[in-house]
Amino acid sequence: MNGDNQQERILTSEYLAGFIDGEACFSVSIHPNPNAKFGWIIDPDFTINQHKRSRGFLESIKKSLGCGKIYEKSSNKSNVLTFTVYSRRTIFEKILPFIDKHPLHSSKRYDYQIFREIIIRMQNKEHSTIEGFHRIAKLAFKMNPEGKQRAYTLNEVLKLSSETTRQTTKARR
Repeated sequence: MNGDNQQERILTSEYLAGFIDGEACFSVSIHPNPNAKFGWIIDPDFTINQHKRSRGFLESIKKSLGCGKIYEKSSNKSNVLTFTVYSRRTIFEKILPFIDKHPLHSSKRYDYQIFREIIIRMQNKEHSTIEGFHRIAKLAFKMNPEGKQRAYTLNEVLKLSSETTRQTTKARR
C-alpha cells in the first residue's frame, strides 16, 4: 500500500474521525435574504475538500457517513472537490452522532462544540425568534476566528435583523 494514497487505506470509523479532525470544516454562514423572517439566513454546513484525484476517497466518506454530495469546488479549472452536507437535518441525524461517538482531539473540537450547539438550537427552532436568532448568530461568529473572514460583521447582522423585525411588526399593525 502506498502511504500517500488515501484511497488505498481501509476506511475505519477511527480513521475517518481522525481525517475529519484534520481536514473537515464546520461552518455556519449568515447571509442576507430579503425573504427570510429576520432578513438573514443562517446556513450551517459540513465540508471536506480534497484534490480531484481523491474522488474515490470522498465517495468512501459519503458511503461511510450515509450522506452528502460531492461537487467541484468552483469552476472546472479547479482541481478541488468538496464533499458537503448542507441539510441541517442530515447534519443532526448523521454527522453529529458520528462525531459524538468518535470525538475530535484537535483544536477543531472547540468549533465542533459550537457548531453542534447551533445545529441543536436550530433543530429546536430557536432561530425562529429574534432572541434565538441573535443567540445563534453570536455563536456562529465565535467559530473559526482565524479562518476566512466574514462578509458582514456581527453588529451588522444583529442590527439589521432587529430593524427587519421592527419593520415587519409595524407593517402588521
